Amino acid sequence: MDAFLLHSRALAGALLFAFSTLLLFPELPCAQQNGITRHYKFDIQMTNVTRLCHTKSMVTVNGQYPGPRIVAREGDRVIVKVVNHVQSNVSIHWHGVRQLRSGWADGPAYVAQCPIQTGHSYVYNFTIVAQRGTLFWHAHISWLRATLYGPIIILPKRGVPYPFAKPYKEVPMIFGEWWNADTEAVINQALQTGGGPNVSDAYTINGLPGPLYNCSAKDTFKLRVKPGRTYLLRIINAALNDELFFSIANHTLTIVEVDAVYVKPFDTNTLIITPGQTTNVLLHTKPTFPGATFLMLARPYATGQGTFDNSTTAGILEYQHSNASSSPSFSKKLPLFKPSLPSLNDTKFVADFTRKLRSLATTQYPAKVPQTIDRRFFFTVGLGTSPCPKNQTCQGPNGTKFAATVNNVSFSMPTTALLQAHFFGQSKGVYTPDFPIIPLMPLNYTGAPPNNTLVSNGTRLVVLPFNTSVELVMQDTSILGNESHPLHLHGFNFFVVGQGFGNHDPEKDPAKFNLVDPVERNTVSVPPGGWVAIRFLADNPGVWFMHCHLEVHTSWGLKMAWLVLDGNLPNQKLPPPPSDLPKC
Repeated sequence: MDAFLLHSRALAGALLFAFSTLLLFPELPCAQQNGITRHYKFDIQMTNVTRLCHTKSMVTVNGQYPGPRIVAREGDRVIVKVVNHVQSNVSIHWHGVRQLRSGWADGPAYVAQCPIQTGHSYVYNFTIVAQRGTLFWHAHISWLRATLYGPIIILPKRGVPYPFAKPYKEVPMIFGEWWNADTEAVINQALQTGGGPNVSDAYTINGLPGPLYNCSAKDTFKLRVKPGRTYLLRIINAALNDELFFSIANHTLTIVEVDAVYVKPFDTNTLIITPGQTTNVLLHTKPTFPGATFLMLARPYATGQGTFDNSTTAGILEYQHSNASSSPSFSKKLPLFKPSLPSLNDTKFVADFTRKLRSLATTQYPAKVPQTIDRRFFFTVGLGTSPCPKNQTCQGPNGTKFAATVNNVSFSMPTTALLQAHFFGQSKGVYTPDFPIIPLMPLNYTGAPPNNTLVSNGTRLVVLPFNTSVELVMQDTSILGNESHPLHLHGFNFFVVGQGFGNHDPEKDPAKFNLVDPVERNTVSVPPGGWVAIRFLADNPGVWFMHCHLEVHTSWGLKMAWLVLDGNLPNQKLPPPPSDLPKC
């Protein structure tokens, strides 16, 4: 009898715990019932790392550079405890994760949360809903993401296959930048002088610069493969300031997914990937041992007037001998082939490549493009200037300071988190809900620049009712030269329904929009001297950052935020913040 009572009490306790969990996390979607909870711990700490014969102490997660990978399945809950052991304030963003009703876990400092201060911790708690593929995590404060980044690998639910042949092996490849200098000092100096920041010293593949840089032959990423196999390369661009071309000599890549959304497969010799974007490709190895090794190269696509790191990172693709025993065998003295990449400013290649990206648009993976639109917006994005403070010499154009804007508003970061201010009804003095929905001073955006390049400043938000369908056209400006701008929207995926060069024509261009199978993304490049049109459904309550993923432009103010109000139903409302939410 005692055993029966103990068993009954244990069962009752388990049921009570399960019920209380549902009360604690009412936002749990049905998908989570089929998933599991995965726990990670991120210790933010200083670590000595050597590259290019230069050793520096830098901020890392768990002493790793790049940081550890997060692996989960669609429907899983992910819980990451982040403990800050360094002197810098820190926050982590789970780039591309929808964060449905979990905006408190989104991460951008002073938008979704106050940063985690030295000696403090914060638990990020979110569920992965209707996403599968590759994303990544990175620091989202100042320029700390130069060293704080790592892959997020989202596998399909158990028993659900890929919509392509199952690969023999999967390999994350994350592009980054190596800086001999402290990146915090680099951006702080640039903001003080008003000029452009110094550039990185090397690009990296999985943290390794490769043999084309001095003192880096031993720091080379090597992809070792078997003949006649298919490999899934999970490619991520975590670089601070550069869009990158990538190619593998004598091999074709099949694009199958971008930003954790499957696409209609197509073959290419070269791909373009902006900071903030991810691309999954299938690499089909040669059927027999080729008697050669092959360089994998990544170098920048550059469109602006400023300086950039004009260098190339290289990895090596090595084949195992067909007649090798069970242990891998690789030959050292084989001919080495090198791919040819597009020219540094090959905008035509980029436009042609991006036009090939289309959603699968199948019954299983539909493209839910909003067909009717509630609100239309037209945003200009580009550079401008701010006055030089008195008694100071500035290094920007004509003695000014560089600035960057959306609709001529250079975003001023608040000192209180926007989401917190909104949730508790304390917006006064933090932000205003009056972001301009069209440019206040229309001009020939891609023509001769105006005489006045000065910008306005403010913390201004666009407010959207829940479930508003949005069409947004983003237009590059030539005020300080045409330039590509990779824009990232937090909290949502969007459909890229149109793009073009010159000024967007609101009468003619919408007739050419693709409303059937446009690519679905979280980061898209506004072409230099051109425009891009996106659509999304504002079905996620909270405050959601949108910004250029070129970190220098974000630092100069090319950012804004959308405030999506609660809906009427309980599952359409933002839950209260967790008790350990960092304080400012």
